[in-house]
Amino acid sequence: QLQLVESGGGLVQPGGSLRLSCTASGFGIGNYAMAWFRQVPGKEREVVACISRDGMTDYSDSVKGRFTISRDDAKNTVYLQMNSLKPEDTAVYLCALSQHSMAVITTPTFYYTYWGQGTQVNVSS
Repeated sequence: QLQLVESGGGLVQPGGSLRLSCTASGFGIGNYAMAWFRQVPGKEREVVACISRDGMTDYSDSVKGRFTISRDDAKNTVYLQMNSLKPEDTAVYLCALSQHSMAVITTPTFYYTYWGQGTQVNVSS
């Protein structure tokens, strides 16, 4: 059974950086697109970055230029490097695996069939 486990969240000051990891077990991610979402209580889940099987990436406007998604299929892991963090980046960050090999930022959420539990990121002084 496929499991996705996120790590790397925590408390950081505005302007700081964090690197999130999402490691899969029970299944190889190499043929599938992956994405990072974030969720704030009372708000809709928001996709922030996605990466296709071939390494093509796409980002939401809110994080473009600050966040970088990458993947290491040999380690069955996807990363999200977050720089220049802002208080509005505070959220639970979740990774997800798509049933397809390609994804763009507008790919519907229902295309993502496996989800991690999330890791909390707090940006505050």
